[in-house]
Amino acid sequence: MDEKPRTAAYTHTPPGFTVRFMNDDDLPFVVREHQRHFPHGFFPHLGTAFLTAYTRAYPTSPHSLAFIAELDGRRVGFLVGVTDPVLHRRHVLRAHGHRLAGRAALALLRRPRLAWHFVRTRLPRYSQELTPHRGAEPDGTPPGARGPVAVLAHVAVLEQVRSLGIGTELVERFTRHAAAAGCSRVALVTASGGEGAGRYYQRHGWLRRGETRTPEGRRLVTYERALHLPAWLPGTATVEVAAEVLAEEAGAAAGGAAPDTGDGTDGHDLPANG
Repeated sequence: MDEKPRTAAYTHTPPGFTVRFMNDDDLPFVVREHQRHFPHGFFPHLGTAFLTAYTRAYPTSPHSLAFIAELDGRRVGFLVGVTDPVLHRRHVLRAHGHRLAGRAALALLRRPRLAWHFVRTRLPRYSQELTPHRGAEPDGTPPGARGPVAVLAHVAVLEQVRSLGIGTELVERFTRHAAAAGCSRVALVTASGGEGAGRYYQRHGWLRRGETRTPEGRRLVTYERALHLPAWLPGTATVEVAAEVLAEEAGAAAGGAAPDTGDGTDGHDLPANG
């Protein structure tokens, strides 16, 4: 893949708008906005220390993308996602697993009710999905005939700068890089109904692929979008991908037990017009 540009501006966004790759200096902003925009998720309940360690896995993984949107030098939004959920999961477990486990255990010890909720709703699924293996390709699928399904995990834009196209540019930047990385499709989930951003994604060419519920009972809808792979990449065939291909937010394998983002959030906070 071509070298990643460090910044880029777009003609149909406000003057002074840029997108760049996330670094450690951005973590306080991203964690704060994650907690504010996605308060229903399980991961934010584990505390700032855990969420910071978890978010750090995105800019350090070769199989993920983490963008910061700036307007006149001020952070106004972020996006994180993965281009290969299985390989990203392996990276997280290898490079960050002990730190994440330690911080999560400490948070659960301090909050027995949260620990009991974790045991009831997530421990069996996490234990199964964090087993290091890659699912086999379906029978009859030629080697290299499909790329991984990219997962857009979270995107958020500050309220005061919405309706300026910033969210749209973050999403488009992610899909372009995912296509260049060899992904055949990109998937996401958002809350069902008016609480989510489904209408926005449908207007931008995303197709509804199913619905599920979080352990807390929130209804989530899966959307996906085909990617046009560059001609020089192997395996550019278009394939159908089932709704359950959406991976765990924690980087678990595609095709997991439930197409949610792993922490019970819809993972998105975009206005209807981007």
